[in-house]
Amino acid sequence: MIEYDKFQKSLKHLEVQYQHYTTMDENLPEWIKEAIPESIVQRFETCFDSMWKVLKRYLSDEVGVADLPNGPKPILRIANENQLFSSSVEQWIIYLDARNNTAHDYSEEKALNTLAIVENFIDDAIGLYQTMSGKTWE
Repeated sequence: MIEYDKFQKSLKHLEVQYQHYTTMDENLPEWIKEAIPESIVQRFETCFDSMWKVLKRYLSDEVGVADLPNGPKPILRIANENQLFSSSVEQWIIYLDARNNTAHDYSEEKALNTLAIVENFIDDAIGLYQTMSGKTWE
């Protein structure tokens, strides 16, 4: 049986923190206005990592794909071939690139690029979670 808990929790945490970001009061102290976007980037990285690992398990256990390669990019391509995504595989590769970029370089530019795609990632990840788990997102 596939455990979706880590993916679900990390996605929920990302979703909640992103809501805080989009409704952030401009009168907050500067350190909080910096901490919230930084937290989103960290939560995005954690969520992406848990997502592709559970996706790999799903492809193996539920779809029956044998000899799966290691690494997220081939897993994303195989998931796309099995029609698990509501958006294009190219979009998922953009998410992967953003995850890799922020994991190795915390520049403001890369963080802002990640913040710009987080909303779409959340929507796509929720769709993938629902497809794999068969559960409605709450």
